Amino acid sequence: MAEEVSIFPIGEKNTAFAQYFIGQSYLSVLTNQGVPVFNVTFEPGCRNNWHIHKAKSGGGQILLCTAGRGWYQEWGQEPRELHPGDVVNIPAGVKHWHGAACDSWFAHIAIEVPGEDTGAEWCEPVTDQEYDKLK
Repeated sequence: MAEEVSIFPIGEKNTAFAQYFIGQSYLSVLTNQGVPVFNVTFEPGCRNNWHIHKAKSGGGQILLCTAGRGWYQEWGQEPRELHPGDVVNIPAGVKHWHGAACDSWFAHIAIEVPGEDTGAEWCEPVTDQEYDKLK
């Protein structure tokens, strides 16, 4: 059940970024003071598109996995299964995706690493063919 996925609020349906996701995700802004921190929750099978966190200097993202089972993959690398307690450090400039396993809700805290001229470049979706290989 969605309410039991995380100790943090699940938030609202992530309509602002829905075009960059396959499936339904939810977003809760935990704070925008200092360092932006978000709780992101994925329904089973939901994942975001390949994307790159850009920055002139610094930047990137840190994921603190809090609930369920999910996946993280960097371009050209094998997928990494994620569980509560896992930490993923994503440097700026690294193409990647993350999301839920096909049979599990998944939640992580996303921390935006401070940097200069930061932003995200959204790329192609993770295809069903790529995703369906994951167990």
